[in-house]
Amino acid sequence: MSEASYIKPNWPAPSTVKGFVSTRKGGVSRPPLNTLNLGGHVGDEPQAVATNRGQFARQINMPENVVWLNQVHGTEVVSLPTNEQIDSADAAYSKSIGQVCAVLTADCLPVFFCDLAGQQVAVAHAGWRGLCAGVLESTLAEFDEPKQVMAWLGPAIGPSAFEVGQEVYEAFCARDVSAHVAFKVISEGKWLADLYALARQRLELAGVERIYGGDYCTYTDEERFFSYRRDGQTGRMASVVWIEA
Repeated sequence: MSEASYIKPNWPAPSTVKGFVSTRKGGVSRPPLNTLNLGGHVGDEPQAVATNRGQFARQINMPENVVWLNQVHGTEVVSLPTNEQIDSADAAYSKSIGQVCAVLTADCLPVFFCDLAGQQVAVAHAGWRGLCAGVLESTLAEFDEPKQVMAWLGPAIGPSAFEVGQEVYEAFCARDVSAHVAFKVISEGKWLADLYALARQRLELAGVERIYGGDYCTYTDEERFFSYRRDGQTGRMASVVWIEA
């Protein structure tokens, strides 16, 4: 695997907080999932996924204690570690050293969180449905004090590529009238939506003052990223975060 097989969040997190996003480079999966597919639910060979996850984990020195969520575009947050069965969730939170929180994406927005002390971390999977329904607010609710939390917005479909219908525009504006500034009209009932801007709005309204990232586009950067909107059947990138001793 090459250096280009992962991205590190560009945020001033404490040194105890370790975060990474995989790219599509460096794995063994065959087209159209080539090559570093980390999703086990997209029709890939299980052995290929296991090999890819192992390679990614070794390169970033990731602890073995990782939970892969069954994501459903909802707002459920799981606090790790847990002895309870996790049916579905779209975000993971932890304050335990060595516990990895992870989400998988291929256009949806991964949002990393940590507190300024480096004692709490989380990562959320925010497609437009989950973002609109409040997955970021639900994740922040796990933290002791939102004003002491910073966030980093990872690779997602960019504002020049994310075409949505009238129902998406109306859903966001019904929650927050200022959301209209994150949409650009294309034609009647058709809009370009800025997931990054919508996420920033939600985070700011929830009291987060330190927000970073938001400068990728999974759709247009075919060399580095999987994109469901672009390719249909495709692999998944992983966004992982944990606290190191």
